[in-house]
Amino acid sequence: MVGSLLAEETAQPNIIVFLVDDMGLMDSSVPFLADASGKPKKHPLNQFYRTPSMERLADMGTRFTNFYAHTVCSPTRISIMTGQNSARHTTTQWINPWSKNGGNFAPPGWNWEGLKSSDATLPALLERIGYETIFIGKAHFAPLNHEGANPRNLGFMVNIGGAAWGHPRSYYGRDHYGNHPKYMEGKRGMTHNVPHLEAYYADDVFLSEALTLEAKAAMDDAIKAQKPFYLHMAHYAVHTPFQSDDRFADNYRNSGKSPPAQAFATLIEGMDKSLGDLIDHLKERGIADNTLIFFLGDNGSDAPLGNPDAIASSSPLRGKKGSKWEGGIRVPFMAAWAAKARANAWQKKLPIAAGAMRFETGACFDIFPTILSLLDQSVPAGHAIDGQDLSPLLSGVGNSNHRNVFLSHFPHPRHHKHFTSYRSEDWKIIYSYNPEQQTKPSYELYNLREDLSESNNLAESHPEQLKSLALAMSRELEAMQALYPTQDGKSIKPIIPE
Repeated sequence: MVGSLLAEETAQPNIIVFLVDDMGLMDSSVPFLADASGKPKKHPLNQFYRTPSMERLADMGTRFTNFYAHTVCSPTRISIMTGQNSARHTTTQWINPWSKNGGNFAPPGWNWEGLKSSDATLPALLERIGYETIFIGKAHFAPLNHEGANPRNLGFMVNIGGAAWGHPRSYYGRDHYGNHPKYMEGKRGMTHNVPHLEAYYADDVFLSEALTLEAKAAMDDAIKAQKPFYLHMAHYAVHTPFQSDDRFADNYRNSGKSPPAQAFATLIEGMDKSLGDLIDHLKERGIADNTLIFFLGDNGSDAPLGNPDAIASSSPLRGKKGSKWEGGIRVPFMAAWAAKARANAWQKKLPIAAGAMRFETGACFDIFPTILSLLDQSVPAGHAIDGQDLSPLLSGVGNSNHRNVFLSHFPHPRHHKHFTSYRSEDWKIIYSYNPEQQTKPSYELYNLREDLSESNNLAESHPEQLKSLALAMSRELEAMQALYPTQDGKSIKPIIPE
């Protein structure tokens, strides 16, 4: 009863951003793709994974089939915090904790130092209006010995688990999540260790579970203080190492998949249990109807099921994390109130449609302006925003002014080197700069409505469409003051086809 009264009296809603590492669009039993009639359609990978809590959230809220993140993690994480495309904030590569890792021909000025305390971040803005801002899990916002490595310097009042690295040394409590003395061996000593979780060592609690327990405790502290909370729940799962979560191993033992793929699936299911546990906790505390949840992945899937060009780990999408294909950038996204309550003032303001699927294009940097819009907060002066307010789409009304575009800029080497891709409506263009091969830059063009797996390059057969998208892509890059691959000290900008 106390919790229910608190929910009614709270001036602002509680907000959870539930972020999963390396989780692509198909790493779930929730179907995010639709059939020709627009109804959700399950594919074989949806039959392999078990995510009942995600299914529960999908039934309560709205999911997007065309939602994008950047192709590796740090760029997306900073985009969520700032509302900016990585081409603008220029952290276009994952951040190495020790050194600049842009690779050959990368722009020398790319922002490898990540976020700083002077940056306008979502938690800092929410803290100023009375929120308890809580960070749990993987940060990867800045390298070692830089202020952004600690989320508490970026607007979070609580930090459990956040550090400079992007994956844990171990998911096992018996290994102290990487803090065990045995990891002191080696050139860099104890690194990729998850801090602040000493209480779980003795009982060998799996990392995803330990972080969930800490999140519940932090929410309880905010409730006791009678403050609304912003919880940035950023699981280390499902990033490597692919260590099996034994609570779920039996569910995949006879799947015919490899041991690493089975372990990956257990990490997915453990993450899903965490989601369900948090929703249940909100209901137990009587605040579910006043809590808004955003769920998303930080880049495409890294499931150990095929190479970066294969239609495998993200099938029927091509590719995976770090690639230029849809499998590298398309991620699950859902938004829902943790419990429906028509009388709740915030749900009246943002009445999220239940069990709905949206086909417009959304992106990781849209969360920032969506939250500010809900809370009637303005963007700080001088802070450029690339995201769009998703409220009209989430409420089922629609928005005729919504831009169905996404720019993915990666001026670095990885699976696919030095590329920019640009989606506009059903069309997608990929530009490869090719500085390392001393060859002519190349274009690819795909119609994603007709060719979801990007198997039919239409660049030669549709020259006018190619040129139109190339011009639009170039304008977007210039507007964001993007940094380009560099050769012989000169920036290599896209060449517009004749």
